[in-house]
Order: sequence, then structure tokens, then C-alpha cells
Amino acid sequence: MVSVGDLPEELIARPQALVVLTGIDIVHNAEHLRIWDAFSNNRRPDRVPIQFKMLPGDHDYLKLKQKKTAYDWVIPKGILKTNWMRKHLHDVPAVVVVFFELDWDEQLWNERKQACATFVEVVRTALHGRQTRAAVVLIQKNAPLPPGEDVVAADRATQLCNACELSAKALFVLPNSDHLLGYVIRLENAFYELAQAYYHHESRVVKAHRDHLNKTTHALLFVRHQFKVAFYNELKQDSHTALKHYRQAYLHLHELRITDYNLLEIKTNSCIVNFKICKLCFEHNTPLDAISQFRRHVDIYKSKIGTADLAFEHSAWMSKQFAVFGDLFEEAIRAGLTAIQTQHPGFYYQEAARYAIARKQLCRGLCPAELKYPASDPLAEADKMEYYGQRPWRQGHQSLEAPSVQKEREGIQALQYRECQVDHSWLVIPLLSSAIAQFKKYKSPRMKRYLVVQMGEEYYHAKDYSKALALLGRVTWEYRSERWWSILTNILQLSLRCAYLVMSFEEYVTVSIELMGRYAQVPREEKIRIQMNLHKIFQDEVPEPEHGCEHDSVEKGRALWTTISAGGKSRSPIVVEMNSITAFVECKACFTADSFLCESPVTVKLGLHSFAPMPIRFSQLSVRFSNEAYNQFGIVVDENAVDDPIESTSYLKPGQTLWHTFQFIVEQDDVDCNLSIAGVDLVLGSLEGCCATLRWTDGGGDAIVHPFATQVHRKKVALNADFSVVSWDVLPSNYSTHISPREANLDVQLLQKGPALVNEFYLMTVSITNTEVAQISNVRTSISVVTAVADAVATAQPNTFLYEDIDLPCSQLISMPLLEELKPNQKVDNVAYVRCVDSGARLMCIQVSYQIPIDISGKMSMCNCMKEITSSIEVCEPFNITVSLTNMKFEKIEKVQLGEAFLSRMEVKCLSPWPVALQGSSLNLAKLVKFADEESLSQLTDVSLKQNDCAVEFRCLLSSGQTPSEIDIGSYSIEWRRVQNGAAVPFASTTVSLPTVEAEPIPLSLHVDMPAYGHMKAVLPLTYLLHNQTPFVQDMEIAMESSEAFMLSGHKQLFFRILPDSQHILRYNLFPLFPGYVTLPRLRVNMVRYSGVLDQLSSVVPTHIFIKVCMVL
Repeated sequence: MVSVGDLPEELIARPQALVVLTGIDIVHNAEHLRIWDAFSNNRRPDRVPIQFKMLPGDHDYLKLKQKKTAYDWVIPKGILKTNWMRKHLHDVPAVVVVFFELDWDEQLWNERKQACATFVEVVRTALHGRQTRAAVVLIQKNAPLPPGEDVVAADRATQLCNACELSAKALFVLPNSDHLLGYVIRLENAFYELAQAYYHHESRVVKAHRDHLNKTTHALLFVRHQFKVAFYNELKQDSHTALKHYRQAYLHLHELRITDYNLLEIKTNSCIVNFKICKLCFEHNTPLDAISQFRRHVDIYKSKIGTADLAFEHSAWMSKQFAVFGDLFEEAIRAGLTAIQTQHPGFYYQEAARYAIARKQLCRGLCPAELKYPASDPLAEADKMEYYGQRPWRQGHQSLEAPSVQKEREGIQALQYRECQVDHSWLVIPLLSSAIAQFKKYKSPRMKRYLVVQMGEEYYHAKDYSKALALLGRVTWEYRSERWWSILTNILQLSLRCAYLVMSFEEYVTVSIELMGRYAQVPREEKIRIQMNLHKIFQDEVPEPEHGCEHDSVEKGRALWTTISAGGKSRSPIVVEMNSITAFVECKACFTADSFLCESPVTVKLGLHSFAPMPIRFSQLSVRFSNEAYNQFGIVVDENAVDDPIESTSYLKPGQTLWHTFQFIVEQDDVDCNLSIAGVDLVLGSLEGCCATLRWTDGGGDAIVHPFATQVHRKKVALNADFSVVSWDVLPSNYSTHISPREANLDVQLLQKGPALVNEFYLMTVSITNTEVAQISNVRTSISVVTAVADAVATAQPNTFLYEDIDLPCSQLISMPLLEELKPNQKVDNVAYVRCVDSGARLMCIQVSYQIPIDISGKMSMCNCMKEITSSIEVCEPFNITVSLTNMKFEKIEKVQLGEAFLSRMEVKCLSPWPVALQGSSLNLAKLVKFADEESLSQLTDVSLKQNDCAVEFRCLLSSGQTPSEIDIGSYSIEWRRVQNGAAVPFASTTVSLPTVEAEPIPLSLHVDMPAYGHMKAVLPLTYLLHNQTPFVQDMEIAMESSEAFMLSGHKQLFFRILPDSQHILRYNLFPLFPGYVTLPRLRVNMVRYSGVLDQLSSVVPTHIFIKVCMVL
């Protein structure tokens, strides 16, 4: 192997049985090309694992070595040969398949049979006595008949097998048909069985050698033979048996005696065997076994460094072990394995990168820069090694001492020289990139940031400074927010070097500003040097190079800076977002009050505190507001180049705070709005030349280190305090204020006579009196309805409607007519109506806005003022309406009978404290209910009610329908208004729903015809009408009971039938014997089909009548 720890390609690939196809001419025969494509193309996972190769029949295969008859004098020269796996994967076939065009009905059968036998013999001769299985496939034009039906085919197949010395299982037929792929898959399965038999035989041959070995002189062969048996089983696809033998080979490796001269060979072969074990464990879905095996492997060899001058080789080998295992782990995850946050491939990639970095450090310590490659070229045979892990200058050497000390020294020198030519950073970067991807996938942000920093350092060492700068810039935010100042300082220093070397003006200025700050852990002298470089940049001069940079990189960087400076063109201005860094200058801007009146100036205080080691001058300071119209009042420009810093208002001294105060008058459009500080801009450098704008959002402050400073310190320091005597860290940062309107001097009242009644047009009067000292204009009045204020938010009531006039549409907000002017002490009244559809309290909001001239700083200006009041209105129900149902005898009922009349009783009780006039009432009946009479007039027309008065009316109703159900009777409405309002206000309507009642059918209806009263000793006619309401003939039985109060003429007992939907009339004559309210004779009705019908009819049949005494004149 060229590099320590690298795995051969044949080891990484999946072992597949090698099957050679011969006798196919894909160049001149299209059918042969179809056959070859069917075998070689579209190798899906569900097909057997076979590697097909197409070779000519006389191909010269590798010759078979002479078998050893005894191992007594055999001294092995190494453990595993470099060409053995490649030989069995690509050169030595398990099966050779001869394709021959021959049909069973061939006329020249004997000649073609002999030609086929000769072809097979040529193939056997080319194999040089190997146990490779041979098979013959006959390409035929016609599909074969079912077995046993073609006698000629069976006979000729036997002849062909005898001529070719083949068993019947090695002869196959391939019809040239449309179903070629199906035949090919069947052939593949047969070839696979032949290949398994071959590899099984080869493994048995290797196992037979074990009896001839002894561990004293043949310890290396124990490892080799176990590895061969395991590999043969892998080719057989028996992975469990292969894993067992690989583990046995690994144990034999541990039993070998280790010296400095064979350590590399043992480690290399252990790496190969360990790779096989871990890979098979992952394939068997036993990841814990794979991890345990790898940890044991690392624990065994991590301390076995070997020759001290080649210690970097050990780090390279360890790095490769972790990287390979990480690849295996990741491949298993892609195949369906589930990893966790504490055990995933990222940890192994990280360890691989750590050992790669250690390799680079050892190389720098062990390999001198002036080292030269030896003239004897001891690594000339490095690519032609016979055994894995041996040195090129002493191949096959297994003694305890080096054969030549001089060659050994030259070999070490050559390896050191070759190591010096390696750019280790490009070995570390891919490993760190893989580790970062894994830690990001498994949500470990801190580990990801740590590795990103390492990756940036490696890009720096690889002299790819642009990528290093970009990577380091991605993690500085997190280290700032978590206050890792030492780590942040190191990152910024490395970023500053990269920015200098690639001449990144913006990044160089940004990093320099942060390194000059109070949180950067660098010496004062270094801060002074950085500030001087920053000053040179703003003067269009070349800065001094950063410490720690390589000489050639410094020269290239200086050339870039010189080119820009010598060009005579100033660099483009840059903007530095100060809220995302911890800079040397901090800004805090705040309003001096939480709110300002619109008639007073708004005051803003702004402080700049410098933590730079030396004084620094700025060119311009500007405050940006949410309303850009005020930006002109917050600008400070350093117009005079004052040499004396004491006289300058734009000079920042170390550790001191520079204060500026800004005042301005707000516009009337911003009254009753919030005004905020949008940001602060501080310009360093010349406005005409090179400059940088330091930009804070909002009111500045340190949003990274002290994100809650504003809320905490607001409780400690008042906004109107003297900030010059307050510590900088506890200063408030109030960057928002409210512009309050001028207090209105108006007397606004809502005049009303409550309470209001539900659904009425309730009259309200808004009275406005001007109590200002001057005349006001543009007086606008609006009325709205809100609920009780909750969480400082008032919501509108959808069940309350306002009317400017009764004839106008309703709204949730109404506006009164505009008053162009209102003189002092003048009063005006406005009328409005409100209608509420339910009871409860209503909160009325009246807003009156106007304009008044005022004097602001000696200038007359129109000021907008607004007066707002709230007034509560109680709303109550005008009536309490009770609805009940009765039968015709005025008895309350819960059910009604279909087709039978019943009464609806409405009782209206007046709850209004004001007299109410009723216009009338109406019933809106449902579909299944109708009036019993053709005309039903209201009984409450033109009735007046006072508080607690009651009015009752009855309506006779009739239910229809054929099936029992619950029916909705309808609704009851009353038209009314207050008596005191008269005709000026329309009638209001109050509606209630009538109850839902259950309607049941009865088979027999009974109607009684009798006078309202009778006279004693005078005939009283009584008629019963029975109506059959069923579709069947009903058998009836009636009986009339006797009574002491009457003499009776008529049927006392009668049996009869009533046809469907027919009637029967019973007539009786009664002769009253006693006066007064007497009991009528009781009529008993019985239906054969329906028992208990008398109970349903009892509510209809009258039971008493009033008998008057006859007056004799």
C-alpha cells in the first residue's frame, strides 16, 4: 500500500462470485449481444450476487501453484498477500460457462457435438488444472418441450454430457425467445449454485492444511488460512461463517510477537481483518458488536507507536481507523440503522481529524525542512509489494533485527521526506466536514461550532484564507451570545489575519473594531497597534501586517493593499452592524420621557462611550427616527478640523462618555402615535474618502451581552436623571415614546332617561359646551358602543345599533354633523338613537375632536384636541311573556292530539318602569298548526300597561298531520312603544317563541253538541259525533251511565261498526231534575282494536253543565 492505513479496493468492494462467459460473439452476433446484456445489465439487488466476465475460450488463466506436500521446511515471508483477494475476485473464476449454438434436431449432430466437446476441452486446458466448475449452455432457436416428451432431446443431451465429460446438472438450454430475461435469471441461479460448490471446496482445501502447521514457525499461516476461509465464505455469501473465521484470524494476529520491524505489518493486517469484522457486524444488524470490536481494536494498538522517528505513521494509521469506521457506521445508517445523539459517526470522524492534526504536528517536529530524498530510492518497490504492511527495502524479512542498518536509516529518511510533501490540512478538512455534518444532523450545536473553528484553522494553514474567514464568521455570533470571550478573541485574531491576507476591507474593519472592545482579551499594546492600523486604513494607507502570518502570504497581502492604495481611488464606504458585535464604542440613545405633549418639544439624549486604548474622532453622528422627517434634527457633523480634542464635539476619549441632546417639535399627524428611534449611525473616517458607518438599530445598547438591560435598569434609573453621573452599564435605553394630544377643555355630557327597553328606539342627547378660552373649529362628534374594557382593548357590540336618525340605516359608529366653529361658552346639542336587541348594560363612548390655535415656541399653529367620555346605559326587557297550552276545558296539557282543537294562553306582564301602549299582537304559526276559526283577532289592541300590569289572551289552534311528532307551534309578537314618546317614535316589536309540543294521533275523535246551560224539568238535547280516523272498520261498544240528576232517553248500551273515515251520531234527551252545576251522565266508549281510547277522549267529553231553575211567571 502506498499510504499507511489505506484499504485496498478489493477489500472494500462486496465479494461476488466470478463467473466467466465464453463462446459469445457480441461484435458480429446481435443475439449474443442480447444475451450478454441480459446477464450484465440491470443487476438489481434481488438478483444473485455474481460478477460476470466475458473472455475468449482460449484465455490463459493464472497458473495454479505447485501444492506443498509438507510444511516442515516452509518459513512464511508475510501474512496476507497483496494480490490474493484481487486474484479470486477478478482473475480466477468459480464457473466457466461455454455458450454453444446447437439444436436437438441439428442435422450435423455428431460434428457439432464433437466441436462442443473440443471447446470444453480447450477451456479445461486453459484453467491449468484448477477446480473451476465448467458448464455448457446450448443456444437454441426453438423453445424446448416439457421434460419427458422429447425423447430425442433427452438422448442427445446424454450423448453431449458424455462427450464433454459433464454432469447432467452442468448442461443448460437457452431458447432464443421473447422471454430471454426469465431464462437468464434461472441460469444465474444455477451458476450461483455451481459457484457456491466451488468456493466450499476451496475452503475445505485450505482447512486441510491446518493439520500440517505448528504455531512455532507457522504462526503467520494461521492468520492467512483463517482469512482465506473467511473470504471464501464471503464469496459463498455465508457471512455468519465468514465472521467467525475473521474473528479467529484476529485472535491469531494478537498471538504474534511484535517488534519494531513487523509492527506495521501486524497493524496493517489487523486493520484489514477489523474492517471485515465491523462491516459484517453492521450487515448483521448488530452495531453494538461492531462498536465493541472497534474499541477493542483501538485500545490494543493505540499505544503501539513503533519507531520513534516514524511516529507520524502511527497517527496516520489511527486517523484512518476512525475514518473507516465512521464510513462503515454512516453506511449502516443509510441502510436503516438508527443512531443516537451520543453515538453516531461524527465522533469517529472527529477522532480521525484529531489524529490527522497530531500527524501534522509530529511531522513538523520529526521531519526537518532541509531533508533530502535518499539517492538509493528505498521506496521504489512500494507499489509492487508482495505482502500487506511490509517495508519496500526489506520485503519478506521476518527476523528480529534489520538486515541493513544503512538501508533502514535511508528508508526512514525517505518516509520522512515523503511525509513532508503531504499537505495535511487537506486531509483534516474532509474529516472535519464529515464530522460537522453528523453533529448538525444529530443536533449538537456546540460540537458543531467547535469543529467549524477547527476547520477554519485548517483552511488557514492550507492558505485558503477566504474560506477560513467565511467559516470563522459563521460561529462568532454564538460565542458572543454565550460570552466565551477567550475563544472569541482567538477566533477574531485569526479572522483578522485572514482579512489582512485577502485584503477584505469590510471584514478587516469589523474585526478590528471588535478586537478594540472591552471584551477582547488582548493586551493594550496589541489594541493600540490595531487602532493605528485602522487609522491608516481610513487615511488610505497600507496597514502593518498581522503577527503570526507566513512571510510569503504577508508579501502577497501587502501587495494587494498597496495596489488599492496606489490606485488613487477611495474604497467604497462600508456599514458595520453594531448590534451583532461587541465593539470598542457603545451607544445608548433614549427619550427623556415615556410620553410628550404635542405642544412641547421632544428631547432625545444620546451617549457614546469609548473603550478604545486611544482617543478617536468621528466625522458624523446621526439619529434615525421612525418618522424620517425628524432625521434632520439628529445630525452632528464634524465640520471643523479641530486639533485640540477639548474643543471638539466629535472626539471620543478612552473610558469617557460623550453626550449629545436633540430637540424638535412633532407634526400634528404624529399626535396620539408612538415615535421611536430607528437607529444611530456613527461615521469613522472621511465622508469624502474612506469611511465606515457604525450602525446601531433602535436605541443602541448591547443586545448581545446584556439583552435584558433595558427592562432591568429602567427600574433603577429615571429617564430624566442626570446621565453624566450614572454608570454607563446601568443607563436606560428607552427608544420609544408616545406623543400625547393636548388636553381638551370641553364639557361633554350624554343626556338620557334610562333605562332603555329592548328593541325600542332609545333617544340620546349629546351636549357639548366650549370651555376653551378661544374659539374652536372643525368640531366632529362620534358615538360608538363598546363593552367593558378588558386588557386595554374595547370590543364592539354586534347586538347594539346606533341611528343618527330613525329614517337612516344603522351602524356601530355614527358621526354627528360637522360644526365649523364653536365660540367660548357656547353650547350645542346633538340627538341620536340606539336600539338594543338584548338586555344588559351598554357602555357608550362619545368622542369630540376639534382644532384650536396655540402658541408653540412663538409660532401659532393649529393643534388637534380630542375629548372622550363614556356613559353607561342600562337596558331591560319590556315584558315577561308566559305561554302555556290548555284543552278546551282550560286545563293545562303537555300533549296535543292531531286534528283536535286546543288553546294557546299568552300572559303578558309589563316590566317597564314607563307606561307602554300596545298596538296589538300576532301569532306566526308553523306549517303543521293553524287557527281553529277562520278569523283570529288580537285581544290586546290599544291596551296600555303600567309596571307589573298583566294582560292575557287566548287563541284557539288546531294541529294537523298524520304521524306522531314534536311540532313547533310558531312565535308570538307584540307591537308597542312608550306612551310618553307618542307618534314621534315608531312601534317596537317583542317576539317570543311558542313552546314545542308533542302531537299524537287518536283513532277516534269525539265531538259533543250541547247547549251552554239547561233548565230544570226541560228537555236538554245532547249529541255525540264519533269519527273513525283509521283506515280500518272499527267495532264500537258504548254505554251510558245513569245519573240521579237526569232522566235519560236514548241507547244505554249499543254495539255498532264505523267504516273508515266515517262518522256515527248518538243522540240523547236529558231531563234535568236538580238545579246548579251538576254532573252529566258519563259516556263510556270502547274500541275492540284500540284499548284505552276512553282515557284519550276524557279530556274532550264535558263532565258538568249548569242547570237553571225555571221561573214560573
